[in-house]
Amino acid sequence: MKIRLLLMAVLFCFYLSAQEQIKLDNLNNFKAQAGNWQIVGDVTVNRHVDVYHQTTEENNSKKKKKRRKKKRNAIEPPKAIESTPGTGILLNINDKEKHDALITNWEHGDLLLELEVLLPKGSNSGIYFQGRYELQLKDSWGVKNPLGSDMGGFHNNWETDEDKIFRGIPPTSNASKAPGLWQTYKVHFQAPRFDETGKKTANAKFISVDLNGVRIHSNVEVPTYTGGPIEKNEVAKGPLLIQGNHGPVAIRNFKYQLLKESSVALTSLSHVIYKGAFKGLDELNENAKVATGKSNKIDILSVGEEDEYGIIYMGTLDVAEEDDYTISVGYTGGVKLIVDNKKIVEDNSSSAEGWLNEEVTLSKGTHKFILVNIKSAAWRAPRLGLTIKSKSTNSRDFHTYDSYPPNINSVSPIFVQPDSKPRLLRAFVSFNGNGKRLSHTIGVGTPEGVNYIYDLGAGNLVGVWRGEFVDATPMWHSRGDGSFKPKGAVQWTFLNQPIAQLSDSKTAFPETGTAPEFVSKGYVINKTTWLPVFKYRYKNVDIENRITPNPNNNYVVHDIQFSKSGLTNWYCKLASGEVEKMSDGAYLIKDKQYYVKVRTGQNPIVRKVNGETELIIPVDGSNIKYEIIW
Repeated sequence: MKIRLLLMAVLFCFYLSAQEQIKLDNLNNFKAQAGNWQIVGDVTVNRHVDVYHQTTEENNSKKKKKRRKKKRNAIEPPKAIESTPGTGILLNINDKEKHDALITNWEHGDLLLELEVLLPKGSNSGIYFQGRYELQLKDSWGVKNPLGSDMGGFHNNWETDEDKIFRGIPPTSNASKAPGLWQTYKVHFQAPRFDETGKKTANAKFISVDLNGVRIHSNVEVPTYTGGPIEKNEVAKGPLLIQGNHGPVAIRNFKYQLLKESSVALTSLSHVIYKGAFKGLDELNENAKVATGKSNKIDILSVGEEDEYGIIYMGTLDVAEEDDYTISVGYTGGVKLIVDNKKIVEDNSSSAEGWLNEEVTLSKGTHKFILVNIKSAAWRAPRLGLTIKSKSTNSRDFHTYDSYPPNINSVSPIFVQPDSKPRLLRAFVSFNGNGKRLSHTIGVGTPEGVNYIYDLGAGNLVGVWRGEFVDATPMWHSRGDGSFKPKGAVQWTFLNQPIAQLSDSKTAFPETGTAPEFVSKGYVINKTTWLPVFKYRYKNVDIENRITPNPNNNYVVHDIQFSKSGLTNWYCKLASGEVEKMSDGAYLIKDKQYYVKVRTGQNPIVRKVNGETELIIPVDGSNIKYEIIW
């Protein structure tokens, strides 16, 4: 399953490379609207202003204005969202007079879509695929049990006819971020299918929906239009529509790819079946041949054996249009694919499993095709599948459903979840999911669903997330590799030692392992919270780190304490990346990815070192306490 998921991720990145990007320097891709949609250069959100309540208060205020004049010196209330001129961001600011939806000039059937959205507190919007199937955009920060009306859900409709009722579908988890932060959607949509008479033969389907890197929907069918469609019907093609009447929303990095059906065909398919305990692909021989035949599709069950078999499929790939194609083979045992006498993929084994994929350029015309499979592994089920796609086409399967059923998982996943007390798990972790591999990290999960990763080797909080804790399958299955995977949208911070004595405020912090005065002392468990208190010694100063959820369990508070006072030229790094100060004293980090808010009296310093912007504070031995909000 791990290999299959990796393949899916590779294919999605492959799709994105072919996508069209709407530059958002004008509104030419969209139909005319009332003026609530505009192009701007940047947006800033006051994370404390609730759009819903602000709108209610404004409406009440307008009623009062009719009865009395506004005071001349009245203070204008803070705005939920403000913008600066420029290009690159699509912004909706709706009011009672201007509240149109934004509708694309182009229509789509099957579609890949990627974009980033930003919402103020209490705001609400939605993306309607084909103008009919709404994927929610909503401030759902802190919602424990999301509904179809929350961020990432499919909204219900209000029909009364039984065949038109749709009750909505919630996301599998709440992966949304705090108001005022950029959030990323990646969606693979499959349009409904119709026959020649116009009768619907298949429902609209969301093959996948990822929010902030978390898969929140997989192969979800939406049987009819949701609430507020552009028309109350279903069609093969329709425009993309973004709701404009429920609250402000900003959008950037708008990319899409229109997908069409693949024209590649597999013809003249025949097979030869062999019987034997083959250990390598080259062991197939005439003496082991037991049957031959013709096939319409690849079907490993036609072998008639569970184990100790081999099969060779031969045929022709008919390609109607020259393109770059990704050819993917799923298998158990061992496999080899040859096209035009050239080996495309190979795993010369008898007991392996997984997916192999390769990108090849196929010219228009016919191409000789040979697929070889053996298996001598009684503990694995027979499996063989072949899928081909290009950058602009859907995947086409050339195997029967039972030959390689979808979502195969031959390994039972091992999920770790806290019960009534926090759970700690030592593991290797790759920073940012695919970056530097950290060897002295520990994951901490709380019953309230606020989790984090701490680097013992650097004394540093490197990642935080909400929701379920971890998937420990990579660590504990078979021999394992010592790592786990967080089961949520991780907000990564930065690497290396965050506290150091520097020659001046412009000196870089040391990398992990380069400061001999740093000695990790492990941790102890606080018997009140049952959370760890991390300890280390640096330059004869004992330092303790306490990381706890806030009372509402939607962000963390990092408390750092020192055994000595009067420290000079000591600094603590709070964040690394682009830094933007907010009106409430908080700081936006990494281009609006998360907030840092200092609770104690120190004044943070924004500096640039080695091309990287950092947020640091001087250390004199006083307690440091700050919030990480995402």
